[in-house]
Amino acid sequence: MTKKIQTEKVAVDTLMVNRYVNGVLDPGKEMLGPVKDGGHIIAHTAPGCWGPMITPCIRGGHEVTQPVYVEGAEPGDGIVIKIKSVEVTSHATSSGNDSPVEGRFLGDPFIAVKCPGCGTMYPDTVIKGVGSEAIRCANCDADVTPFVFTNGYTMFFSDKGDVGITLSKEAAETIAEDGRGYMKTPENSVQNPIVTFAPHDLIGTIARMRPFLGQLGTTPSRPTPDSHNAGDFGSFLVGAPHEYASTQEELDTHRTDGHMDISRVRAGSVLICPVKVPGGGIYLGDMHAMQGDGEIAGHTADVSGIVHLEVHVIKGLNNAGPILLPTIEDLPYTAKPFTEKEKETALQLAKKWNIDKLEESLPVSFVGTGPTLNGATDNGLQRAADLFGVTVPEIMNRATITGSIEIGRHPGVVTITFLAPEHYLKKAGLLELVKDQYS
Repeated sequence: MTKKIQTEKVAVDTLMVNRYVNGVLDPGKEMLGPVKDGGHIIAHTAPGCWGPMITPCIRGGHEVTQPVYVEGAEPGDGIVIKIKSVEVTSHATSSGNDSPVEGRFLGDPFIAVKCPGCGTMYPDTVIKGVGSEAIRCANCDADVTPFVFTNGYTMFFSDKGDVGITLSKEAAETIAEDGRGYMKTPENSVQNPIVTFAPHDLIGTIARMRPFLGQLGTTPSRPTPDSHNAGDFGSFLVGAPHEYASTQEELDTHRTDGHMDISRVRAGSVLICPVKVPGGGIYLGDMHAMQGDGEIAGHTADVSGIVHLEVHVIKGLNNAGPILLPTIEDLPYTAKPFTEKEKETALQLAKKWNIDKLEESLPVSFVGTGPTLNGATDNGLQRAADLFGVTVPEIMNRATITGSIEIGRHPGVVTITFLAPEHYLKKAGLLELVKDQYS
């Protein structure tokens, strides 16, 4: 029914998005759009992680945009997403390492929050005052937050968008009094602003800004909490006691790995996502102001923002997971395209040893996810081998001498980056796209 509704609408060149899901990506729900193959999506994204985490009515740990139907996209295709721009609109945010509060959730504090006072599942909340006890059940007034900080900070950003600094208790509490105003939370967002907690364990720390999207992808083929649309967080669904429980086979079959937290998914990069439902269902959110590899604290500076995407369909790509084409700046040294001088040196060596032909190659990065970093690496290696029709040991060799394994998110998101022979890329239908990215 959803497919019929979507395809009867007239596709548009540019679609503005400012509506959000309740934390669950459901392929049975109607999508926005459709947007044309080659069209543009302009999205106003809401902060991810901490705000939704202290808002029990959001059932997924994040608050991502309502998925967009892309004209002509069918299961088995790939959707190319060119990230044209990522702009932070928040003036401030709070973040830090978390600790779940026992007795306030059913199996998973990101998904199934239960009020410790009246027992209501997914309760509505109100904000009373500031601090870690300010989120109260609207029904019984109990302190209902399922998470607290173990070490947290409040950060204010420069108008130039270059750095942020962490604030004192007094400054953090001033911002907490007008949380939605300082965070520039979108009008249609329902999350409680995390600056309400006013954490201030770090004071006077300077951090460089380089915004990116922690969530960008296509809709999974079964209802899935948004933060769990990946192999690491998704593993919490296996055998879970709540309504979104999954088997391992179901998770592997239906997930699309849209929750990556890879800092290289930023303006100028290209992401190629798998299509598992008609129209693909592009969604995004969880913008971060900055992050080093691994997001080792579990969270980083979540912000509101404006994102511009350009989308294209690749028919029959059959990529099992996301493929990333980072900016040249973000490529590992060993995976950067060769200079003319390097090629001349290689040709001289080839002549010396009677090598008739040298490979022409270009960078490509396969996303792998799993319960652990080792599992994620195995997953990414297999995805690369399957798409190119070669063995995993070959991909391991190429990633070792012409690339790198880089952490997206600890505990289980990585990128397998290497220089792929152009004839591999051509056979897969990716050559012109990769050439355009690295010309």
